[in-house]
Amino acid sequence: MNCYGERSACWFLAIPLSTRHQIGMDAQKQKSKYSIIVPTYNERLNISLIIYLIFKHFPDVDFEVIVVDDGSPDGTQDIVKQLQQVYGEDRILLRARPRKMGLGTAYIYGMKHASGNFVVIMDADLSHHPKYLPGFLRKQLETGADIVTGTRYVKDGGVHGWNLMRKLTSRGANVLAQTLLWPGVSDLTGSFRLYKKSVLEDIISCCVSKGYVFQMEMIVRASRKGYHIEEVPITFVDRVYGSSKLGGSEIVEYLKGLVYLLITT
Repeated sequence: MNCYGERSACWFLAIPLSTRHQIGMDAQKQKSKYSIIVPTYNERLNISLIIYLIFKHFPDVDFEVIVVDDGSPDGTQDIVKQLQQVYGEDRILLRARPRKMGLGTAYIYGMKHASGNFVVIMDADLSHHPKYLPGFLRKQLETGADIVTGTRYVKDGGVHGWNLMRKLTSRGANVLAQTLLWPGVSDLTGSFRLYKKSVLEDIISCCVSKGYVFQMEMIVRASRKGYHIEEVPITFVDRVYGSSKLGGSEIVEYLKGLVYLLITT
């Protein structure tokens, strides 16, 4: 190849393929913006730490955190407003709702305010550690996936802080859903995910669930639509502060949702 007058092209071709691939991923990362939606209800003790950890583990990424608070009576919104003074109102967005209106609708509401071309959904109670965010981003850049989901049920994934009964309940619910729905992913009920925004908008438009079943419906419908889904192993850690919002009514809703998806997908 004649390189006279084409020095930049020859220089690039001389770079090892793996390095060129990394340069391409870095360029794509620089062009992308990530909107991280964090629904809250009574998370005053957790929200400051989760925000700090997001900024710590996402240092060279263009992102915003959208806190969707359902009228927390414990002062969660006051803490978020203080965080806005530290990190900036353009990086921390508070989108308050008057009362508890469901997890699914919280994501829908947050997405309406998202300016990124990628959307991350995660819990505020520290069960989803932000240290996994770079792995989600890297997996998406490497594979071009439409969705990257955290999973507890593959090698290097797991759960910490649950008693045996809760582990059996979670595993049983997941196995039951796997058997009936064949979604092609190992963790149906996880809620730590990265989506292309256009994909999330498409899937949400098809979903009818509003509670904890929402996560399962999202991933099942994404699978049925043929979207490219990748998984990243995570360790789910039970909340340190506050109380779990999962109760008997949510379990009943899960079973009803499972039957609904079996019939409609």
